[in-house]
Amino acid sequence: MEQTKERRIHRTRRILEIALGIGLAAALVWGTTALHRQQELADRVVRLHILANSDSEEDQALKLRVRDRILDRATEILEQSEDRTEAEAALRTELPELQRLAAEEIAAQGYDYPVTAELTETTFPTREYDDFTLPAGDYLALQVVIGAGEGHNWWCVVFPPLCTASTTNLAQTAMSAGLSGDDVKLITEDGSGYVLKFKSIELWEALKEKFL
Repeated sequence: MEQTKERRIHRTRRILEIALGIGLAAALVWGTTALHRQQELADRVVRLHILANSDSEEDQALKLRVRDRILDRATEILEQSEDRTEAEAALRTELPELQRLAAEEIAAQGYDYPVTAELTETTFPTREYDDFTLPAGDYLALQVVIGAGEGHNWWCVVFPPLCTASTTNLAQTAMSAGLSGDDVKLITEDGSGYVLKFKSIELWEALKEKFL
């Protein structure tokens, strides 16, 4: 009787081990595919990342003023860019001007904070905007750091100019900058399913760091 019980326990454990192995294998396949899809998307966009000096009301208001100044000029700079490569080249050329404009805006508001503007690879969480969502991952970003850069930040997409595009021409704006129809569908699909997929990428990254 005791041996029969032990055999049942052993069999149950074996079934659980097999199920776990199958689940892990499926997760590996899904995770690799999802990360590859995210990277393809990241290779087609440039994010805009503005870091405030602090979380004070004044510093947060200043951040938004600098954002508007940078976003307006960057949109003009990138009007002729047809893909991410051209956008990156144009922004690198104009980084000194963008930093100067940010400094001018800071001074005009009565502050003497230092400011830096650079293009850098930055890790972003999944971010939902009004009309689209971008998955978590590493993206090239035009990053502007005001003062200590310790306050809540603001981020969006400067190329394609999705954060200034209206809902009616969002798809056209994205596709004119090199995004595919599948890319547009991925980031604008209705419902919560795609958000769950994007959140799962964050979970996959965490699991990968822990177990792989």
